[in-house]
Amino acid sequence: MTQLVRFAEPGRPSDIRVGVLDDEGERLRALPVGSMSELLGRPLTEIRELVAAAAGAPDVPAAGVRLLPPLDGRMEVWAAGVTYRRSEEARREESADEDVYARVYHAQRPELFFKSAAWRVVTEGDPIVIRADSPNNVPEPELGLLLTSRGEIAGYLVVDDVSSRSIEGENPLYLPQAKIYQGSCAVSPGVRPAWEIDDPLKLDLSMRILRDGAEVFSGRATTAEMNRKPAELVEYLMRDNLYPDGVVLSTGTSIVPGLDLGLAEGDVVEIEIEQVGTLRTPVVRGARRLGQE
Repeated sequence: MTQLVRFAEPGRPSDIRVGVLDDEGERLRALPVGSMSELLGRPLTEIRELVAAAAGAPDVPAAGVRLLPPLDGRMEVWAAGVTYRRSEEARREESADEDVYARVYHAQRPELFFKSAAWRVVTEGDPIVIRADSPNNVPEPELGLLLTSRGEIAGYLVVDDVSSRSIEGENPLYLPQAKIYQGSCAVSPGVRPAWEIDDPLKLDLSMRILRDGAEVFSGRATTAEMNRKPAELVEYLMRDNLYPDGVVLSTGTSIVPGLDLGLAEGDVVEIEIEQVGTLRTPVVRGARRLGQE
């Protein structure tokens, strides 16, 4: 399985490069670009050519390499809401104004919202944050689309749209506070190239929450249950907006724990999307805890 990655070699933490990781993580080769945003500024056909040509490039020793979030520059993460029936049901269960979720599920225009700037995104092994002022917070495992500046789908990745359902449930207008804060967006370190996946709407997803080493929640779903096509979501995202460095669009969740289960500090969230990758992150309460990790 091939993955596009950002990485730093041991002893060179400030020398960040973009490369191709494959053969079960055994081979790493650098691409001739200075950043992920530079790569995404190119047409998809050129990106494919660069990745193919990397097969003949010399290997970078993979031992000790640090994989970083595959976003940089002016890249952003946006997200779609209520794209699965389970999400629509869960939002209605927890909301004081449930009708808005039923309407957007069936509406022509999808719900799209800004989630994170590149510098706020965390990845494998980094802590995700549950809000200190929210009693009920959940992870939301989602298939992410890595888009070029032209809106072409260059690859797929795992996204965790960590959310406060108590804050959003109190009033839908509080969604930015429920969704956009330090440590609320995690992505897998690798991006599976789009041309290596036959059908993004035939992928299995799974999520587990571990507490003190024991599983307290597990769920499974498939992207076939999605109410919106990826191309449809991309088309609305690109309307009257420019993403010169590329953008990640998270396509919504279909795995939602019951109202009686929210994340707690010390939990570990494990997400896997078939053919795409995995994401494992510990949980802390309050962004101030990040500096203590």
